[in-house]
Amino acid sequence: MVDRYGGDHLDFRGGEFKGPFVAKGTIYQHAAAPTALDALPAKAAGFTGRRGELRKLLDAFDPSVTEGAEAVLVAAVSGLGGIGKTALAVEAAHAACAKNWFPGGVLFVDLHGYDDDPGTADQALEALLRALGTEPEHIPNGTDERAALYRSALEKRGRERGAVLVLADNASSAEQVRPLLPGGVRHRLLATSRSKLPQLGAQLLPLGELSPEEAYDLLDRALRIAASGDARVADESDAAAELALLCGYLPLALQIAAALLVIDRDKSVAELVVELAESGDRLLHLDDGERSVRAAFDLSYQRLPAEQARLLRLLALAPGPEVTDEVVAVLDGVDTPPVRVLDALSRAHLVERGSGRGRWRLHDLVRVFGVGVVNGDVGLWEEGEAARGRALEFYLRWAEAADDRLRWLPGRSEPERFADRAGALAWLDSERAGLVAAVQWAREERYADTAVRLSQRLAEYLNWRRSFDDLITVCDVAREAAHRAGNRVGEASAWTGLGIVLREVGRIEEAIDAHTRARDLFQTVGDRPGEAMAWNNLGVALRRTGRAAEVIDAHTRSRDLFQTVGDRPHEAMAWGNLGGALGEAGRAGEAFDARTRARDLFQAVGDRHGEAGAWNNLGTTLRRLGRVEEAVEAYEKALEGFREFEDWYETGKTLSNLARAHQHAARPAEARACYLQSADAYTRANAPTKAAQARTWAEEVTP
Repeated sequence: MVDRYGGDHLDFRGGEFKGPFVAKGTIYQHAAAPTALDALPAKAAGFTGRRGELRKLLDAFDPSVTEGAEAVLVAAVSGLGGIGKTALAVEAAHAACAKNWFPGGVLFVDLHGYDDDPGTADQALEALLRALGTEPEHIPNGTDERAALYRSALEKRGRERGAVLVLADNASSAEQVRPLLPGGVRHRLLATSRSKLPQLGAQLLPLGELSPEEAYDLLDRALRIAASGDARVADESDAAAELALLCGYLPLALQIAAALLVIDRDKSVAELVVELAESGDRLLHLDDGERSVRAAFDLSYQRLPAEQARLLRLLALAPGPEVTDEVVAVLDGVDTPPVRVLDALSRAHLVERGSGRGRWRLHDLVRVFGVGVVNGDVGLWEEGEAARGRALEFYLRWAEAADDRLRWLPGRSEPERFADRAGALAWLDSERAGLVAAVQWAREERYADTAVRLSQRLAEYLNWRRSFDDLITVCDVAREAAHRAGNRVGEASAWTGLGIVLREVGRIEEAIDAHTRARDLFQTVGDRPGEAMAWNNLGVALRRTGRAAEVIDAHTRSRDLFQTVGDRPHEAMAWGNLGGALGEAGRAGEAFDARTRARDLFQAVGDRHGEAGAWNNLGTTLRRLGRVEEAVEAYEKALEGFREFEDWYETGKTLSNLARAHQHAARPAEARACYLQSADAYTRANAPTKAAQARTWAEEVTP
């Protein structure tokens, strides 16, 4: 058989055939392979916020920057599962295409990095080459060969049509993405991952939760998209804000919450808030049948090496919103912080850096997830309880040391941990949230005793810092725990602390009741020092009611008991308070004698802070006696002591007293200056109402 025509037919001339025969011919049509260069997914419905992040991505894509060190060829968006990485990347890609920055098209590939069977670079390259129009039989087998052909195809596309954007979604490692990098400077690659990918030489864009305003907007938009007239979010703005908080401002959680409201049009936002808040497992409710926050987190958790998974679980059990390196080590049961493991968890966005270096935090819902993992396994629960016990003992040990320093007086043995008062206050300030949270473990029987002891060691500090909300919480929890345990001394101490803070916030009758309960409990167990302090505190509270005789009686009893037990520092305090009660009863001479006695006792025991208070009280008595210049000297001595201790509240109070003395002495300029200084001191002491009052008094001073 000879084809003499060179055509597209079979030539049978010259053939010899002995019988019937069948000939079969195949015709090949050589057409261009299909391409998929407009594969960008649709934008997320109701996308909101992320203006700053969107601007950064668009700046990276801007084709006007194509040369030099400023050109960004690769951008990597990373963040916690459910944080909205893909939605942001797709939104940015659509915005860039709208500007005609990528006339060559957009390639999209899902790397399935956190699936049970994650995609490989080989598979991604095959998909991208097919999308670029490469025939399957022309796609080589090796990764390097595929990557070379991919870059060549991109370059050809760039010459013919222009720049191409490659969006590689859901990568779990730089290894998955690196072979997809385009050659040259024309094209751009955008990757999303739950892990930071610094190995790519990319512009890194870590993504955090939404702002409260953005979260509110997402909820509102989602409901209105489903039904244009659905104004439940707008009508229940406070409940919507609480719902956003319970969702941790995580877009996935917010979208699920919105879906639950869409499904049940009769459910109010407040009802859903109650369901989430009162649920023992918030993540159980953040599931709309198709999407689940727990499932999203579990994909990340299951890929963790054992040591990272363990530390994540332990961090979820930590008290307070963030912990220091030191507390992490205690939870982990090691001597030094596991920095390498923490860094790995941080790269995976499962642990975040806290408010300062060496501080760490978990997203609220990640914490809930971690607690759920621990509670679901007996072995993990026992491991977690041991870690919590270590953390509570750690907090108690150092809170005791800090409290000892705050209460230290010359002549006593020096506390070991803190060299000075400032160091003790700095540690307490940095750990306050964790300490207050740890005290609340007193509701659990196994931790009750230690947590109550911790609460007692925080009372002085919290009162000093005027953290009254925290102090009420601490005292209430300790009181309940001590009562359940039959610990009458602990219960009396808690009533004492609660009475003091109730008095400070103006709840006088409740304060009187608290101090009366404390007194009765101390009397029952025969604790005379405790009873003496309870009488003193009761007298201070009663002064606000004008019941002068009862006030004098309470402080007299307190003084006598302190004398009996030989407690000179507290006897000095009782003398000072008795002097105040006598002064208010019009017995100025006796008041002067009592407050002079208080000052002398404080000096004798070396209590500089107590002495400063005595000088301030003595100044007030002198001013009432008309001895104004002596009063000014007394106030100035008080200021020296309070400033030494950085006690800005008492400094503010003394400056106001000094201002009144100057007013009595017809020195308005000095009085006004003192009132303004008082306002500044009160501001530093977190007492804004007192500060405003001092400024008002300054304005009222007449020349």
